[in-house]
Amino acid sequence: MQAENYTTITEFYLLGFNVNQNLQLFLFFLFFLMYISIITGNTIIITVIWQSSKLQCPMYLFLRNFAFMEIAYASVTMPKMLTDLVSGDRRISITGCIAQLYFFFVLGGIENYLLALMAYDRYLAICNPLRYMAIMTNRFCHQLAFMSWFSSFTCSLIPIYLLSKLFFCGRNEIDNFFCDASPLFSLSCTDTSLLKNYLYSLVWIIVFSCLFFIILSYLQIILAILKIPSNSGRKKAFSTCGSHFTVVILYYGSVITMYVKPNQGYTFVFDKCLSVFYAIVTPFLNPIIYSLRNNNIRDAIQSYKCRHSIVFVVPSQLDRPELRLR
Repeated sequence: MQAENYTTITEFYLLGFNVNQNLQLFLFFLFFLMYISIITGNTIIITVIWQSSKLQCPMYLFLRNFAFMEIAYASVTMPKMLTDLVSGDRRISITGCIAQLYFFFVLGGIENYLLALMAYDRYLAICNPLRYMAIMTNRFCHQLAFMSWFSSFTCSLIPIYLLSKLFFCGRNEIDNFFCDASPLFSLSCTDTSLLKNYLYSLVWIIVFSCLFFIILSYLQIILAILKIPSNSGRKKAFSTCGSHFTVVILYYGSVITMYVKPNQGYTFVFDKCLSVFYAIVTPFLNPIIYSLRNNNIRDAIQSYKCRHSIVFVVPSQLDRPELRLR
């Protein structure tokens, strides 16, 4: 085909949700409330873990990192999507698109690593309790958390750098509400077969290696729990894993469906629905799951509320004349 038939592009248009104006406003308020809930819920989890002396243990150190990651994960895509729903200006530069994809990919990798580390923590606590404190020291846990962030940021540099070198021409519409790899590959005029195989192979390695580690850990956990003689002991052991296991099912169910699907028989609408689930719905549900299914988090939140209610109530009571010291 002649080169003059192509037009070099410098920006993309995120088509987002092709609905009427009233439905766009409804989606804006719905996603805005979900975004505020994600920020608020995860901030509460970070705060209560930081201030509660009972939650200064490896499990909640990883959960604190996980909550911070969820805030960043949602903030990569949702503010731009909310702005597009209100303003209608759906343009995004190629540089901005690549940057958004980079951080989305990085934070997705961190989520996999942290879920695997939390499974490993539960495995040691239940299957090897006598050596738990000797292995999961405070320093070791911080090192594991740091390596999760560092390795994800560095390992993502090569594929994103190669993606930034692609040449885009012709169509510049992305049928999604954020920049994902699949539509960028379809818009590129460069041969992307090698890069596509490399990127998806890297995704599969990260996803399935972490998932395999999680499954292996839970198989050992289940076998250990079944050996506990008392029903109350088994129930207590299962309860410590319930919230994490629920989050694992939600996350990996959507991610595997997204990236491990046949090349034929699916549409970008299907991808968009899945993107909404794992980019918005899952981060929205995670703090709710950890708040409702984790007794320690619930107790810490109640204790935090009580302490701060006393701070505001006591001074007002001391202003009453009958309570003043004579």
